[in-house]
Order: sequence, then structure tokens, then C-alpha cells
Amino acid sequence: MIAQIAAPVELTKLYRTFLEALSAQGFKGEITPDHANCTVLATDNSIYQRLPQAALFPRDVDDIQILTRLVVQKEFRQIVITPRGGGTGTNGQSLTHGLVVDLSKHLNRIIEINVEERWVRVQAGVVKDQLNAALKPHGLFFAPELSTSNRATIGGMINTDASGQGSCTYGKTRDHVLELKSILMGGHPLNSRPLNDIELQQFSAEQGIIGEVHRCVTAIHAEHRELIDQTFPKLNRCLTGYDLAHIRDERGQVNLNNILCGSEGSLGFVVEAKLNVLPIPKHSVLINVSYASFMEALQDARALMALKPLSIETVDSKVLGLAMQDIVWHDVAEYFPHNESRPTLGINLIEFSGDDLAALDVIVNAFLAHLSSDKSVERIGHTLAKGAQAISRVYSMRKRAVGLLGNVKGEVRPQPFVEDTAVPPEHLPDFIAEFRALLDSHNLQYGMFGHVDAGVLHVRPALDMKDPIQASLVRTVSDGVAQLTHKYGGLLWGEHGKGVRSEYAPKFFGKLYPALQQLKAAFDPHNQLNPGKIATPLNSDEHLLKVDEVPMRGEYDRQIDERVWQSFESAVHCNGNGACYNFDPNDAMCPSWKATRERVHSPKGRASLIREWLRIQGNAGIDVLGVAQRARDTNAFTSLFRKLKVSLTSRNSDKDFSHQVFDAMSGCLACKSCAGQCPVKVNVPEFRSRFLELYHTRFFRPLKDYLIGSLEFTIPYFARVPWLYNALMSAKPISLFLKKYGGMVDSPLLSNISLSAALKKAKVKVATPQILSSLSDSERKRSVILVQDAFTRYFETQVVSDWIELISRIGYHIYLAPFSPNGKPLQVLGFLGAFEKTARKSSAKLSELGNFGIPLVGLDPAMTLVYRQEYSKLSADSPCPMVFLPQEWLAKIFEVGSPVINNRAPSPPPYKLMAHCTEKTNTPASTALWQPVFEKFGLKLTVVATGCCGMSGTYGHEDRNYETSKKIYGISWQPIVEQHTGNGTLLANGYSCRSQVKRFGGEQINHPLQVLLAHMKS
Repeated sequence: MIAQIAAPVELTKLYRTFLEALSAQGFKGEITPDHANCTVLATDNSIYQRLPQAALFPRDVDDIQILTRLVVQKEFRQIVITPRGGGTGTNGQSLTHGLVVDLSKHLNRIIEINVEERWVRVQAGVVKDQLNAALKPHGLFFAPELSTSNRATIGGMINTDASGQGSCTYGKTRDHVLELKSILMGGHPLNSRPLNDIELQQFSAEQGIIGEVHRCVTAIHAEHRELIDQTFPKLNRCLTGYDLAHIRDERGQVNLNNILCGSEGSLGFVVEAKLNVLPIPKHSVLINVSYASFMEALQDARALMALKPLSIETVDSKVLGLAMQDIVWHDVAEYFPHNESRPTLGINLIEFSGDDLAALDVIVNAFLAHLSSDKSVERIGHTLAKGAQAISRVYSMRKRAVGLLGNVKGEVRPQPFVEDTAVPPEHLPDFIAEFRALLDSHNLQYGMFGHVDAGVLHVRPALDMKDPIQASLVRTVSDGVAQLTHKYGGLLWGEHGKGVRSEYAPKFFGKLYPALQQLKAAFDPHNQLNPGKIATPLNSDEHLLKVDEVPMRGEYDRQIDERVWQSFESAVHCNGNGACYNFDPNDAMCPSWKATRERVHSPKGRASLIREWLRIQGNAGIDVLGVAQRARDTNAFTSLFRKLKVSLTSRNSDKDFSHQVFDAMSGCLACKSCAGQCPVKVNVPEFRSRFLELYHTRFFRPLKDYLIGSLEFTIPYFARVPWLYNALMSAKPISLFLKKYGGMVDSPLLSNISLSAALKKAKVKVATPQILSSLSDSERKRSVILVQDAFTRYFETQVVSDWIELISRIGYHIYLAPFSPNGKPLQVLGFLGAFEKTARKSSAKLSELGNFGIPLVGLDPAMTLVYRQEYSKLSADSPCPMVFLPQEWLAKIFEVGSPVINNRAPSPPPYKLMAHCTEKTNTPASTALWQPVFEKFGLKLTVVATGCCGMSGTYGHEDRNYETSKKIYGISWQPIVEQHTGNGTLLANGYSCRSQVKRFGGEQINHPLQVLLAHMKS
């Protein structure tokens, strides 16, 4: 039995008193000291883990003023607060042992867009891609380009002075900041912008913190101007924390924005920004050059910079190899053709852009001529990606590089702690050679990619952080790389900030470090704002954090039994890259996160909770693997008795941390988008079902679990009297009963259409070994076996009937596999013992039919993909045969001896497919096959970018999920459905999706197969 585990860390008395006072002061946002939220916010994209006392989510700027006024009161000066944005930092910038203040949840409005003057005003929690999506219709964009642009917030970009691809042309974030609104300690608002000398005198004359910070900055510049010029390297990525080199801008005006940009939340809360935006180039070309070695790619990039491209990005063979195994490769493979005899071990992505197409062509042609004539390095070949859409596809692969590096096999994985060094570009090849020698001396593997034009390279040494000996190399390698970057006139932290690596700041700044301390003291005299980062206040006893003194994830992970770790690897290998925080409403990744904006309801959040839950269970002496096995072997009566005993004897069971984990898991739609889109392949539905199995060894299941789990087994019997079933389910007393005791808001009704007529008309036979064995080879080649699923078979019989007619019309003999429960509902709900029995039985039946060489074809993507995903994990001894999706089979038969298709009907307008999220994220190549299939029928179809519909099996029917389901539908599907209401061009291939549209949109949309049939019949 699993253990009753309360939150292992209780609020200290001081923090409890502070939070009570904060609430009493009128703080309107959420105050969450629960262990679940604290656990999720204890990590970022770094190697560190710091459990905060609580998390705060301010609802508006007033909340931040209340917080910063209260925290400086004498009795609360030991309270520590740390701003947090997207949580994508790689150096622990937003991790704290105090209070996390997350500005991303509520402060995320785009306040104003001024197209004529080309500026925007936004709140700190606005995501970079969110801003650019709003700017795109105006032909504008916010330039700094990050690999994390779909989840990085503007506030986070300002606090880290983010840059990324194209920075040599467009600069860093601070180059585009016009004004900032910040809240300083004591609740004082600071509106910072470039100041002339008269304005500077006025601000400096003010009393209190506003005057103090202006006087401090002015004095530092006056006293240390020459030393600053001598100390700061002339780098594109001179990321130093407090940018003393730009206290005065190019016009000679004092600009506090340049101090706040890159300050990592250690000086104040940036709550609003006025930003410069630029016109989107009208034309772009990306040249993808392949090399036989990574060093040749580096050397060539240095020479190619002289040709003045917009940017040059370099990727090594390790990242490229991982990308080939990822969902992203489907979109970019054409740009990186495989050469067996000369494998690509390095690539350069060189971009040119401009508004004059003819002029751009001249530049590109000159560049290509250079590639042909220059023999200084050996190039394997090159391809061109033209236009924003094509270039975006290639860059999406490069953007996923950080996450992809975490998807290597085994426990030794690339770790971010020396991964953003910056040196003058002309020194980069020599620097990298020494860098590699340093790593090689410790026998470390690593992956590399970066911005060669800026002298920045991302290098991640591979370590098993659970191994104390390997973890100790963080210190050794960090010291070595810090010394190496200093030797070449660069920085250890060229792009991703200091964070925990701030300990190297005094050595780099030397005599200037006390000036940083003066700044910190002026803004934050009691060292309460993100302490230990950048600098400590002058004349204080505080010290900077050290790279090997802050708790690391590995210290907690090694507490999990190795067998458990390996068994739950899909959860525990989450590296925190945060790809699941994707802003894009029309991307399928994690609908529950998009709808709730609660990080516990994201794949990263759920993985963090499972990791922590397993750790605590192990420390309590519980063998979760043994518990799971015993649960499957225990009879129902014994299990019931045990749960009754627990409910009667457990104390404070409502405070059990397991309930917090359960709430997070219950909010998951089990759509498997994370399994397909996460670079590390974190599969929440898989470990969610395993958790539910364990959780319910101790706690009762709701009635709805049994109703849903048994549905596939009972529905064939109910289908014999559909009128009775539908009447019962529609009756108000039954509806009220199901809602109150079953947790179900509503339920789909059985179809009144009989399949018999369609079966008879198409001469469909039941697929049995006896019948199939009697077929000749030629008959088998023109045959297909349909695998039924409970939902389309009994709730959407018309779709099945149309599918049968379509197959018959294109000249194939149809055999119907006897209905057999698939088991997906059982798997989703954690009835894993029952699922395994069901799957083995179904697999055996399909294997018997599959032995005759006739294709097996399913209809619903969610159900069909179970055969090739969940079934494949059960046993290698009895693998389930391949069950094709409809378009996979159609595309295959059209390649070989295509039947004649009626094209006499006039061409209708292009159809638009809203694909099922499980299919398009787990088998994207299959989704793309709908287009050539439609072309074969003389029809046009495009796959529309959509998020999740919000139904996902029975999720949307459950009372606890109803509002979230509706909100998910409204985020992406609703606007698209409303735009196409009544024109018949919108299609959906998922049963759940069509049900959701009918439910909330009042529209009956067709399956793609129904359109093909109608075209043949016209």
C-alpha cells in the first residue's frame, strides 16, 4: 500500500506570519504554499532545485506594490522574494528558498500597439511569440529571437537581457527597450527612460529610493568611466548583470533601463515595458550548408560572416542526430538530404533577408558563388529554404536543440552549467578546441550548437547528476571554462545570465565589483530581492551563491530507487526545458496548461510532482513497483476491505500530498501531445495511469471510473436496444444521478442507424481464420480488414457505414474483424491489470487475422494508435500487428495499382482538416497523408493548425473537467468553427473532436472519408 505522505516542508513561522499579513493588506492574487506548487516552481531549466516557501501570483501591479511595501517592514526583512517569468532559465535565476513571485499568470496583457511609431506597451508576463502574433498583421515584430520564444516572457527577456539568433543584426533586448515601469522595494514605482542632464538632476534630487538609485548610478559612471571601458569586453553578448558600460547611451543620456536589463530580478519588479518593434522583412532565404566535421562548420562560419548575413547558426552532429528521431524531422528532412558515404557532422544555417527581392537574389547568388569557388573548407552540399514559412520550419529544429540534447539514452545526459560561453568570434575555433580538450580530459561527451556570428556556443557536458562523483565535475569544469573564457577575452555567461554562477563575477569585474555592490545596496539595501545573484549589497555580510552549494536535482533524484527510476523514466527524465509551456493557442501541446495557466497542470509540472512523489514514497520505505503488482493480484473484495480500513483509520488524509498529485493528474486529458511534442518525450498519460493505479490502492475510485472503464464491454449489449439506452440516459433523474454520484455532466447517445444495411450492400464478411485462409493471393491483395472501435461503431455508426461504402466503391473486399474491446479507457484510468488482459486478448485476435497478409485498418485515431503505442509496451513476445489509419491505407493502395476515381463533379472549395491531436503530434507524417489522398480524388485539403478540442475521450463529459473542456474548445477550435459555420468545408477525423464541435458549436462536421464518398457519389 502507498504511504500517507504530508508535505515534507512546513512554512516557517516568519513566512506564515508574512503571508497572513499580505492577505490582510488586500493582496488579490493567489497565495499558494501547498507542496505541489512549490515543487513545480522549485526547478527551471537548470541543474538546480530550490524549494520555495510559497508561490505568489499577483493579479495586478497593486498587488506587487502591496508585497514590496510589506516586505521592507522591519519585522519582515528576513523574507526573500524572487520574480519569475516563464521559468526557462538555465542557471537557477528564478529559483529561491523564499517566495516565488510569478508574474506570468495574470500580468500578460498587450496594452497598446502603435503601428505608426513602431512601438508596443506590454505587461511583463506577455510571451514573446504572443506579442509577435499580435504584431504580425501590422507587418511588425519584436526582434530578439529565442529558442524558447513560445514560452519566454517579456519580463524574463528583460531580466536576462535575452538575445539569440540574429543578435549581430538586431541586437539584444535592451537595444529595443524604450521605457520600463518597475516597482522597487517599498512599493515605489520607477518609470525609467533615457534622461538628459536636466531630467537626471530632477530625479536625483528626489527623496527616498528613486533619488538614491539615480545618484548612485551617476556617481559610478563619473568615478569609474575609464575602468569600465577597460574591463568590459567588446562583445555582442556582453551580458554582465548590471550593464555599467551603458549607463549612458550613445546619445550621452543616463538610461537606467540598461542597468535593469540583465539584472535577473535582483533590483526590482519589471511590470511593464514600452518596446521598439521593427518591420518584418518581406523576403528571406536560409542557406543550409552541410559539413563533414563540426570544426569545419565553425571555421567556415567565421569566414562567412564577412559576407554580412543576417545570422549564422551552427549545429553539430549530435543535435542533428537527435532531431532525426524527433517529430520535427518530418518538416525539415528535405533540407538535410542523407548521404550514406559522407554523413553530415555539422551544419551552418545562414540567413539573408531584405525588402527588395531582386537585390536579395543578387546577394544570395553571390553567396552561392562563393560556396562553389571557395575551397578553404570541405562542404558536403547545401540547400535553400525560401520564405518565412519554410525558414520557420528549419529554425524550429534549431530551437528544439536545447530540449533534444536531453533526449539521449541512458542516465548520462547533457547538463546546462557552462553552456553559453561568449568570446570574440575571431577566437571561437581556438577557444572551442581548448574547450573540447578540457571536456575530453574528463572523458565527457557533449553536444554543441550556437550563434557563431556572435561568438556564442552552447556546450552541454553529459553527466549523470545522480552520481555524486560525476556531479562534483560541475565545480571542476565550471572553474576550467571560466578560466578559459577569461583567457580569450570572453564571458562564462554570454547569453543565459549568471544566476547561481554569480560567484565568478568578482573575478571578472575585479576593482569594479564594489560598484555593482553599491548599485545593489541602492535598489535593495536589505538583500531581499533574489539574493545571491549578480552582486551582494556593499558592506553586508551576505555572499554570492556557489555553483556546487545550491541543491541540485540529482541530490533529490538519487533518493529514488534505481528500479523505480528506470521504470518511471518518462517522468523523471524531464529536464525542465519548458516546451510544454507553449503559448500558441493553435498548437496541441498541453491543453490543460493553456486553459488553466497553472503550472501543476503542465507536463513539466506533472513530471516534477511524480518525481517528488516517488522520492517521498521511497523514503517512507514503500516499494511502488511491488505495490502495483500486488494490486493487480489482489481480488476486488480484499481491495475494498483495505480501502475501507484506510478511510476509517487514516488521520489527516485530506492533507496527504498524494491528493495534490492526484488533482494534477486528473486534470490531464491523456491526449498524448506531450509524448509526441516534448523533446525529451515526457509521456504524462503513461505515468499518469500508473500513478492512478497506485493511488487507488489506498483511496476509493469514483463511480464514473467504473462506468467509463466498462463502457467497451457493456455498450455492445446496450446497442441492441439503443432506444432504451438513449431514453434512460436522457431522463432527468438518471442525469442527476450520474452527475451527483458518477461525476458525469452528460453522455453521448447511441446511434439509431443500423450497420446491417451497409454490411449487406457491400457484401462484408466477418473476418475469421477459416474465411481468410480460403482466399487466393490476388483476392487478399484486394481485401481489407476493418478493426472496429466502440465509439465510432456504436455512437457514430453513420461514419462507419460511409467508410464501408467508400472502400467498396474503390473496389476492395471488406472483412469486419469481430468487435473486441481496445482497452484505452481502462489504460487512461489506471486499471492497468484489466488493460493488460484486454490488450493481450485483443492483440492475439488481431495477430491471428494479421497472419494472412491482409491490411488491418482502424478508424478513430485515438483508439487505433493504442495498438502501436500502449500495446507495444506490454510484451515483445506477442507484438500486436500493425493497424493502419484510414489515410495510411488509402495512400498505400493508391501507390500500387490505383483504382479509377470519379472526378466528374465540379471541384468544391478546398477542405480544411482539423486533425486529432494524438495523431498529429505522435504520427505527423500520417496526418500529412490526407492531402495526397484528397488529391487522388481531385480534391484539395489543407491541415489547419489547431490546438486540442477539449473533449479527449470522456474527459469533457466529466463534471470536474467540464468548464476546462469548454475553455480549451474556446481557445482554438471555437474561432475556427465559427469562421466556417455552415459551409461544409471543415472536417475532423477524431470522434471526440466531432462530438465536441456538435456539443459546443452546434455544428455537425464530417469525417474526411465522408467527403471522399460524397465526391464519388456525385
